[in-house]
Amino acid sequence: MRKNNITYSERPTHAARAAHARGDAMFRTYDTTAIRPKHSKVPAIIALVLAIAALIAIAVGVSRCVAGPDLLSADETATIVVKEGEGASAIGKSLADAKLLASADEFVNAAREMKADSSLIPGQYEIAGQTPARDIVALLQAGPAATGNTVTIPEGLTRQATAEAVSNATGGRISVESFMDASSDASAWAQEFPFLETAGNNSLEGFLFPKTYTVEESADAGAVVRMMLGQFQTETAGLDWAYPTEAGLNLYEAVNLASIVEKEVAVADERPQVASVFYNRLGSDRPYLESDATTAYEVGHQPSAEEVHADTPYSTYSNPGLPPTPICSPGLEAIKAVCSPAQTSYMYFYTPSNSDGTAGETIFSETYEQHQSAINGN
Repeated sequence: MRKNNITYSERPTHAARAAHARGDAMFRTYDTTAIRPKHSKVPAIIALVLAIAALIAIAVGVSRCVAGPDLLSADETATIVVKEGEGASAIGKSLADAKLLASADEFVNAAREMKADSSLIPGQYEIAGQTPARDIVALLQAGPAATGNTVTIPEGLTRQATAEAVSNATGGRISVESFMDASSDASAWAQEFPFLETAGNNSLEGFLFPKTYTVEESADAGAVVRMMLGQFQTETAGLDWAYPTEAGLNLYEAVNLASIVEKEVAVADERPQVASVFYNRLGSDRPYLESDATTAYEVGHQPSAEEVHADTPYSTYSNPGLPPTPICSPGLEAIKAVCSPAQTSYMYFYTPSNSDGTAGETIFSETYEQHQSAINGN
């Protein structure tokens, strides 16, 4: 059978238009509203309720993201257990789960910055809320006391971290709060330990000498503080403080500078040169130390460029001279470096990282151009 070809035209014929018009007119003669199905309002109401609930959930989620997690306050503590072979990521997760840190990355980054990934000691720790990640790293480097009667305070520990180490060593018998109270006012100890006379009523930050101590069962926080101050007195008794004195620093200020040297470089042989850089800067027309370590003490983490340049008390980029207080307890080698620095014209130093993440050899420079060249690897 022959099929008729149907042709579609962009311009239909008069007949086609007429047929279309008749059909359209015929369709309009019927009122179809009466036979349209009636729709229930219930689904629409449900959809509206669900939409509102979703918006509320999103708003709550956003507010939580902005406000951050609900972390422990400074007067609360949490107990964490570091297992044998556990890495920084797993430890960081435990700290975040315990609401001690906002995220595991805070601890991981601090451990990486402090080159401490392989030196975290397993055991049980009691940690106060609001403790900076860097202090927690230092605490885990010190480790829990094996017997409960000894405590090891490594070089560079802050007063807060020292208090936590003592509390861990004594099973909480000496609380973090009681140790912080006992070490809060240097003037209360100045008569017994005259080297504290220039510390005024500042805390004992910088003078809780790093060492391994035996803590008797009957000892309270004051007794432990007394041991540490006595150790400082013994260790530094033979030092000649003439150089810092001639540079215009009293003993408290010299310890302050030593605490910065302690935090800035880990290699003992490089500390006299680092001390010389800071002395050269203090004696220049522009006496800014420009140490990231002082701001790290203030903010509790490796600071950003904005943070180190902010106008805050511990910013040695914004403020000339030394920060208000020491930033840690320096070891004897750092104090010796301040008492007997290298004689150089260096104004800058830069410590690159090796491929394995460890600190490389520090590069010292006399000019800013040389310093930038060292940073750029030239």
